[in-house]
Amino acid sequence: MKLLEGKTAIVTGAARGIGKAIALKFASEGANIAFTDLNIDENAQATEKEIAAFGVKVKAYASNAANFEDTHKVVDEIVKDFGRVDILVNNAGITRDGLMMRMSEQQWDMVINVNLKSAFNFVHALTPVMMRQRSGSIINMSSVVGVSGNAGQANYSASKAGMIGLAKSIAKELGSRGVRANCIAPGFIITEMTHALSEEVRKQWAEQIPLKRGGTPEDVANTALYLASDLSSYVTGQVIHVCGGMNT
Repeated sequence: MKLLEGKTAIVTGAARGIGKAIALKFASEGANIAFTDLNIDENAQATEKEIAAFGVKVKAYASNAANFEDTHKVVDEIVKDFGRVDILVNNAGITRDGLMMRMSEQQWDMVINVNLKSAFNFVHALTPVMMRQRSGSIINMSSVVGVSGNAGQANYSASKAGMIGLAKSIAKELGSRGVRANCIAPGFIITEMTHALSEEVRKQWAEQIPLKRGGTPEDVANTALYLASDLSSYVTGQVIHVCGGMNT
């Protein structure tokens, strides 16, 4: 039997990158997939088709995850369409990097709203659902910089540190109802975003990593599968680093 057979997962920001890899991995293990993105464009439609190829139910939803009312509406729609939600992956995220002395209020607010408030919105909307089911796995996508910080990324680092605090608090609040909450902290993962960097910069990154390579979206997806499945039934309130030893 597949690890997620008969379960339903919501993955936010899953049209591409790490979110897409997680949605595909879950589908390959039997999960039905509801995924959200700001707009359902060609990328989202292509992802929907790839997921459907696994023979599971899938639907893409246009939603502004940073908007509280929008999120509650889309969660209501997903529950109506799928009947239940067993797994939530808070993956939606952006960067607006800059040194603190030059960072605008807009840069700060945008990153905090999209990366952290969106997770609050989805957890808030799904808490009653998972409490009624007396089961659920919430996975917050944090980052190594949410643990160690990073110059030029005060907004991003703060948002990702917040994801850790949120997961640990939810783990304590909802554990008695069978709901688990954990974080994944990826390191240098090779995605479309990192392809914008020069090859020289990517090589410099790799040299700083004990495993001497960048990670792949599949490396992160494999960890998400563990946390989503019953293999991790006694794991909650934890942060798992997927970073090749970058943060030790």
